[in-house]
Amino acid sequence: MGPELLLSLAALALVDSTSVGTLVLPLWLMLAPGRVRVGRVLLFLGAVAGSYLALGAVLTLVGAQLLDPLSGALDSTAGRVVQLAAGVVLVVLGLTVEPWTREGKERKRAARASRGPGRLGRWRERARGDGPPGAVVTLAVGAVGLEAASMVPYLAAVALLAAADPGVGPTVAVLVGYCLVMVLPALVLLAVRTALADRLTPVLARLEAWLSRTSGEVLSWAAFLVGLYLVAGAFPLT
Repeated sequence: MGPELLLSLAALALVDSTSVGTLVLPLWLMLAPGRVRVGRVLLFLGAVAGSYLALGAVLTLVGAQLLDPLSGALDSTAGRVVQLAAGVVLVVLGLTVEPWTREGKERKRAARASRGPGRLGRWRERARGDGPPGAVVTLAVGAVGLEAASMVPYLAAVALLAAADPGVGPTVAVLVGYCLVMVLPALVLLAVRTALADRLTPVLARLEAWLSRTSGEVLSWAAFLVGLYLVAGAFPLT
């Protein structure tokens, strides 16, 4: 594994650090009424990171076994057509899933408000409420499971790691590092929130509101960029 691969994985991990499961829900836990419950937030982040690690280990190790026959299939004309089609679909999704104009964003927010709290609203109530440790773990694993289909940065990182095929030990070590980088922003905010107590609450509330509004846009950009990468790869230079 070269430094280019590690830098690419670190960049993808930082993109993943802004998702609902890795930052928005931890912020809701930090903003719960009363004294911040550090153990509850750490348990949640540990469950999220552990779920990502388990999923990534399975996908990477299985993907490494399938890479040789898959590479051969992609080198064929039919394989390149499939890759091109997948790339185009991701590009279109990246451009259309989230509105890009201010008017479109306002219409989407109004439509969400008219439908009631929705999934994010229910998660917010569960995160800010009281419950046993098992409920926190269930919330974390459930959030990862529901986001699994939209883990574009993480799936891209897994594909890069499977292609490098550094071996079982290095693969697990890199995935552990990826998951640590992924939850690092939430850990930093937790430390600052604990040190400053309620003085940081207004800032965290504004950050949480902004992330809740724009989390879909981050996913759209990720899908768009991965789609461009697939489209470009479907037309070899040689």
